Formats: sequence, structure tokens, C-alpha cells
Amino acid sequence: MRQKALSNWLKFIIVGVGACGLVVYLLVVPMLGQTVAVAEDGVFDHLYWPWLVLIWVTALPIYAALAFGWIIAVNIGKDRSFSVENARLLKWISGLAAGDAAFFFIGNILYLFLDWSHPGVTLMSLIVVFVGVAISVAAAALSHLVMKAALLQEQQELTI
Repeated sequence: MRQKALSNWLKFIIVGVGACGLVVYLLVVPMLGQTVAVAEDGVFDHLYWPWLVLIWVTALPIYAALAFGWIIAVNIGKDRSFSVENARLLKWISGLAAGDAAFFFIGNILYLFLDWSHPGVTLMSLIVVFVGVAISVAAAALSHLVMKAALLQEQQELTI
């Protein structure tokens, strides 16, 4: 696959993930919260906004990572796949994913101790935390490999 085509596919996927995220964060999550509050005869009404804010705050690092991914896709399109800049951006994505997973986990534990959550919800949220940690580790590994490739490419360019 050519660099430009790969770049375009990555951009398409980034836009798709961003659009799906908007639908989930702005439509599905608020509707789900309202449904739970109504189904339990208002027992959980006071928990709607704290949970909604916790979930919305987790969107910020995700969209920052998508913006970094867009820059990486642009660099790939310009035939700068293995660059120090891409390695640095992947390291940032790794940090954002780890921080987001940690924030979500700590928020869930805090809500559990405040009796704003059910232990089952906290256990199920571990799946989301695991995915965040997996993304963080994958981005860190990619960052390391891209940095090594960038250094090799730089050495090769100096050897003529």
C-alpha cells in the first residue's frame, strides 16, 4: 500500500472513531443514564451528573490522542513514517491512554467508596481500563520501534 493511500485510510479511521465517539458521548451515554434513573423511580437521580461528568472527562484524552493520530497520518502521507516526531506523538498517545485508564479506574473506585456505584459496575469497568492499558502499551511499543527506525534511517542518510 502506498504512503498516501495508507495516510488517507488512517485519516478515514480517525474521523470514523471520532464520529462514533461523539455519538456515544453525546447521545448514548446521557440517554442510558436517564433510562436508569427513570427505571429505578428516581433512586439514582442524584448520581446522573457525577457519572456523566466522569465519562465526559474521559473523552478529552481520547480526542487529544485522535488529534495526535491525525498528525501521524499526515506525516505518513509526506513519507515521514519513521520520524522522531511520530515517535514523540506515539509516546504522548501512550501517556494519554494510561492517564485516561487510571483516571477512569480511580473515579470508579472513588464512586464505589462513596456508594455511588455498584461493585458489578466497578468490575465491568475493568474491561475499559484493560483496553486503555493495552492501547497505552501498544503505543509505547510503537513509539520505541519508530524511534529506533528513525535513528537507523538518519544513520543511513549520513552514510553515502
